Amino acid sequence: MVSWTQGDSDDSCGDGLGNGRLFLGIRESNRDSRVGVGDDDFQPRIVPYHKDPNKPHKKVLRTRYIHTELGIRERLLVGVLTSRATLNTLAVAVNRTVAHHFHRTFFFTGLRSPKVPHGMTVVAHGDDRPVWLMYETVRHLHQHYGSDYDWFLLAQDDTYMQADRLSELVGHLSAGQDLYMGRAEEFIGGEEKARYCHGGYGYLLSRSLLARLQPHLDTCRNDILSVRPDEWLGRCIIDYLGLSCVEVHQGMTYYYFELGKNADPEREDSAEFKNAFTVHPVSEPNLMYRLHKRFSQIELEWTYLQIQQLQMQINNLSDLTPEGKAGVTWPIGINPPFKPKVRFEVINWEYFTEEHIYTCVDSSPKCEIKGADRTDVNAVLEIAVERLNKLYQPQLRFRKRRLLNGYRRFDPTRGMEYMLDLALEAYTQKGHSQVIAKRVNLLRPLSAVEIIPMPYVTEATRVQVILPVTAQEQDYVSNFLDVYVMNTLDTHDNVLLTFLFIYDPFDAQRVSQTDVFAGIKAMIGEVEKRYGDVKIPWISVKTEVPSQVKLMDIISKKHPVDTLFFLASVWTEVNSEFLNRCRMNAISNWQVFFPIHFQEYSPAVMYRDQQPSAASSSFASESLRDGHFDRHIFDEACFYNADYMTARTKMAADILDNEELLESMDVYDIFVRYSGLHVFRAVEPALIQKYVRRMCNPRFSEDIYHRCVLSNLEGLGSRSHLAMALFEQEQANST
Repeated sequence: MVSWTQGDSDDSCGDGLGNGRLFLGIRESNRDSRVGVGDDDFQPRIVPYHKDPNKPHKKVLRTRYIHTELGIRERLLVGVLTSRATLNTLAVAVNRTVAHHFHRTFFFTGLRSPKVPHGMTVVAHGDDRPVWLMYETVRHLHQHYGSDYDWFLLAQDDTYMQADRLSELVGHLSAGQDLYMGRAEEFIGGEEKARYCHGGYGYLLSRSLLARLQPHLDTCRNDILSVRPDEWLGRCIIDYLGLSCVEVHQGMTYYYFELGKNADPEREDSAEFKNAFTVHPVSEPNLMYRLHKRFSQIELEWTYLQIQQLQMQINNLSDLTPEGKAGVTWPIGINPPFKPKVRFEVINWEYFTEEHIYTCVDSSPKCEIKGADRTDVNAVLEIAVERLNKLYQPQLRFRKRRLLNGYRRFDPTRGMEYMLDLALEAYTQKGHSQVIAKRVNLLRPLSAVEIIPMPYVTEATRVQVILPVTAQEQDYVSNFLDVYVMNTLDTHDNVLLTFLFIYDPFDAQRVSQTDVFAGIKAMIGEVEKRYGDVKIPWISVKTEVPSQVKLMDIISKKHPVDTLFFLASVWTEVNSEFLNRCRMNAISNWQVFFPIHFQEYSPAVMYRDQQPSAASSSFASESLRDGHFDRHIFDEACFYNADYMTARTKMAADILDNEELLESMDVYDIFVRYSGLHVFRAVEPALIQKYVRRMCNPRFSEDIYHRCVLSNLEGLGSRSHLAMALFEQEQANST
């Protein structure tokens, strides 16, 4: 076993990029003498592993996440010191401008405001004395987050912080050394050389410094008298750790800017302002937002300049490549277009106009362009005219007349490509105009890919399958049971099945003489007899309108809150592949999963006079053939009982006014309207159903009934097969 201990070396991280960025200046000779202490600890060394034969072998318990096992910490935690008077003003402005750029941001106050702003993590210490607030804040950070973060940034709520630059700064500093970094200020009197960091401009504390300071906090609180919390903390660090505040460390400079009275951020154009990490003092929330707008503009201008410089470098270096200038793709710096190897990989172009698009979801030849597509087309047209005017002014000025032709395709390697034929009215400087046609190409490139954090899930979770059955559907239960036994019981999958027999009032009265579900109960008994340790319970329900919500209300009360439900239908073919996806996609208190099953088309339409082959009738050998994904049915669902109960509780108030609401909604509507969870709706190729004509209950709501009818109509066959059937019928009628 080899253990590596890493940290700083003597080499500076400086990089001469210039242009007001982080890497400016050389490491100063008068840096703190403690920086070089312990440099030997940062060289890799081998720690030999010796196994004691006298001790019994113990199984190693692995951690859940790799960053826990490797001891990887987050880089930066931000603490903002606020007060009861400014919590709902300046603190809110800080939260809205920069908090979402940091991994974690806390707001520390003495006394909590009666109304805490939404979306902010506020820690109230119970005492609004400034020094006491600082003492409790430092102690709280070390106690709760001292082992989770490398750096801690403390600032006041009247400080504007440039989040990206601060994150970049700590990314180039070694967390293995004690560091107290900010704007260095002299103590009152100014006789000693030691400096403290001014709180208005923020200051960085390393994790190791916080750990060394923790034992001395109580002594500092009792012995050091000061009215300024930043001066008190600086005095404590100097007296007990011997460290003074520094502005430059390892070639990295902590830039700041002091904002004057009645200053206008739009007019600030000095290098000190543009390079600043923090700005102080910010007197009002509106000024905080204006500063954020100004710094966003500065960052955007610098980014565009960087892009232009990189494009020039790529263009100049292309002469040295085998292909020369011809090898440079457009736009410069973007991945080249995808080159298909076979004809099946060719990416199709979609044709569109300002009113219609000719590639529709339902395979229609033409449909109205609306929603996000219309917004996208309008934005592209506006940008095209804007870029043309920028390119040809002042000689020519363009105004769009109409879009002649539009083409677009999504290239997964680069983004959305557009080709536009525009009818433009061109104006000269003398006022002459002429209508011309011009073709332009545009690209909306893919931005940085973001990994969305998701809670931990496991494929070992037990799935409780719920199968509602009506008298009209009982003929399909035999096939459901055969597939269920083969895919779950024979493979010993962690799955339980519960039947829900739905009696109408007439059948319920005759159940003692003639039970319409007697055959199904006999089949359940045979399965339990064949598998001695398997029990398949069933529940009888009497109702005229078997809505999903009514049925789930009964099931939910009979199971624990941590139960993972799979609400199935009699046409569902349960298999282990889908059950694993059910476990992975349904996340407690986070997400529910509504799969879109694949359904076979009607054999009478698909094959007509010919018999289907054995291969095409078996989904095991031919999957996803001669069928479609049925987007109109929401019968199958995976969700946790606790999530359903929470959403159902929020719905209770509406039911008091309208009891018929239960019959007009399904489980999907419950989660969409009454829960804040992610409702994940996606095609599921492992959930396959054979063709069936569903019985649409007119007692349900108009929306549910309409979706059922559409499912039956679209499930008959594809447009080509339906057209062929109509053609053959017309041929037969004409003869």
